[in-house]
Amino acid sequence: MAKIAFLGLGVMGYPMAGHLAAKGHEVTVYNRTTAKAEAWVVEHGGAFAATPTDAAKGQDLVIACVGNDDDLRSVTLGADGAFGAMAPGAVFVDHTTASADIARELGAAARMAGFGFIDAPVSGGQAGAENGVLTVMCGGDADDYAKAEPAIMAYAQASRLMGDVGAGQLTKMVKQICIAGLVQGLSEGLAFAQKAGLDGKAVVDVISKGAAGSWQMANRGHTMVDDQFEFGFAVDWMRKDLGICLAEAKNNGAKLDVAKLVDGYYEEVQNMGGGRWDTSSLIRRLTKDT
Repeated sequence: MAKIAFLGLGVMGYPMAGHLAAKGHEVTVYNRTTAKAEAWVVEHGGAFAATPTDAAKGQDLVIACVGNDDDLRSVTLGADGAFGAMAPGAVFVDHTTASADIARELGAAARMAGFGFIDAPVSGGQAGAENGVLTVMCGGDADDYAKAEPAIMAYAQASRLMGDVGAGQLTKMVKQICIAGLVQGLSEGLAFAQKAGLDGKAVVDVISKGAAGSWQMANRGHTMVDDQFEFGFAVDWMRKDLGICLAEAKNNGAKLDVAKLVDGYYEEVQNMGGGRWDTSSLIRRLTKDT
C-alpha cells in the first residue's frame, strides 16, 4: 500500500480518492475549499492538508485532478505547490484533462527535481469515477508508470502507457475529436427521424444493433429523444477540451474541420443557456423550433 496525496476533490477527484482509501492506501487530500477536504476525511478517513506542499510531503505518489492548465500549474509550481515538497523517486500523476504543453513543462520540471511525472487524463465521467471504472491514458517513463499503475487501478477498469510525457493528453484529444463528430451525427440522425415522423426510440433500438451503433447511441439515444440533458459530461467541459484539441492541431498541422464546426455548435448551445447540459444536447439546436 502506498502513501498518496490527492489534490482536487471535484466531481471526479472526490470518488477517485475514496477508492484509493477503500483499497487500503494511506491518503492525504487537498482541496481549494477546505470544507470539502474535511468532509472527505469524515467519510473516508485519512487526513487533509492546508496546501499542496503540505499534502505532498513524504508521499510515494501525488495525484491531481483539477480544472485546467492554470489550476494545474498552481498546485504544482505555485508558491504552495506540490513540486517543492516531492521526494526523489516519488511520482506525480496528473488526471486533469489539460494541454500536452503543460504536461511536457511539468514533466521536464519533475525530471530536473529527480521525481517522476505521468500525464494521465481519464475517460468515463462522473459515473465512471464513482463506480471505479475509468479508462486512463498515460504518458511518461515506463518505470514511473509501473510505480503508479497499482494506485490508478483502484478507480480504473483500464489503464495504458501510450508513450512519453504528453502522450496521455494527446490520446485524450483523439477521443474528444472522435466523440464530437459522433454526437453531431447522432443529433442530425435523430432530428431527421423526428422531422420524418418516426418513433425516435424505436429507430435507436433498431439501428443500434448494426454499424451505426455506438456508446453514445446506446447511452444517450433515448434521452436525446426525450429532450433530457441535465446530467453527464457538460458542454462547458467539452468546449474546454475541444479548445485544447484545436490549439494542438495548430502546432502539429492536423486538420480538424468537423471538430472546429462542432465546437461552434456547442457555443450555440452555451448561448441557449446549456453550458451545464450533457454534450448530447447538440440535438437541441436542431429541434428547438420544432
